Amino acid sequence: MAVEDRIIVPLDVPTEADAIALVEQLPQVTFWKVGLELFVSAGPGILGTLKNRQKRIFLDLKFHDIPNTVIGACRAAAAYGVDLITIHAVAGRSALTGAVAAVGESALSAGCQPPKLIAITLLTSLTSRDLAFDLKIPIELPEYALQMALLAQESGLNGAVCSPQEVSQLRQVCGDDFLLVCPGVRPNWSETADQKRTMTPVDAIKAGADYLVIGRPITTASDPVAAWKKIGDELAAAGV
Repeated sequence: MAVEDRIIVPLDVPTEADAIALVEQLPQVTFWKVGLELFVSAGPGILGTLKNRQKRIFLDLKFHDIPNTVIGACRAAAAYGVDLITIHAVAGRSALTGAVAAVGESALSAGCQPPKLIAITLLTSLTSRDLAFDLKIPIELPEYALQMALLAQESGLNGAVCSPQEVSQLRQVCGDDFLLVCPGVRPNWSETADQKRTMTPVDAIKAGADYLVIGRPITTASDPVAAWKKIGDELAAAGV
């Protein structure tokens, strides 16, 4: 995979007009993430806009509800012809296995390729302390992320979302065919902001990530094009 194809840039903007402006500013980007803010604001029309521009789409709505609701949401989302869809692993085995079946059936009916279904292990804004003291989960964070990834793999999902700090262990245990997507990736020259479990792009790829989600270091830079190029150059120079 080419370096530029491994970077997913989030369209974390409030309107469709803002999203289109960003896409036009960064024509080099081939893979875009549509999350809750933009999807709620613009609706599914933004997905058609991106597909018309031959862009790949990570629909990051992080479904988490009772199984029937999750399955229905995944069925609807798969018909859009997107590339990746997220679901929280903590939705449980019934929701996960049902979602896998639903996206396959829906994509077949819609005449499009089925999306890769990937599980959220633990949000990258959360720390070990949050897990222990706020969420009252009595196991260590790396072990928790691994257990969520294994639940997803056993349920037939294509991969998982994890912080780059857990990716090496997940790659070792889950194998090479399990897709690992890492948000919380920050170059040394950028702010970490609300991301707690971070790593540089070069280190994340070396640790085993398939895709890197890199947003604000690019999209809020004074020169987004230069920031995109700088990250690509760093990855190329490292030979990853």
